[in-house]
Amino acid sequence: MKKNMGIADRMIRILIAAVVVILFLTNIITGTWGYVLIGIAVIFVLTSLVGVCPLYSLLGINTRTIRKA
Repeated sequence: MKKNMGIADRMIRILIAAVVVILFLTNIITGTWGYVLIGIAVIFVLTSLVGVCPLYSLLGINTRTIRKA
């Protein structure tokens, strides 16, 4: 698959995932919502590491800038 996520998009997703994990570990987010948000955080981290967002592919969104030499 072609990468469709830019650096800024990837960093924002990792930052959001880190905040969710911290809130979950400090028991600010609990219960079902906590587990749902942890699942979303895992998806954010995985898509950030790979650089491909399947939802972006479906919607035709591309935040990656291509540099020409």
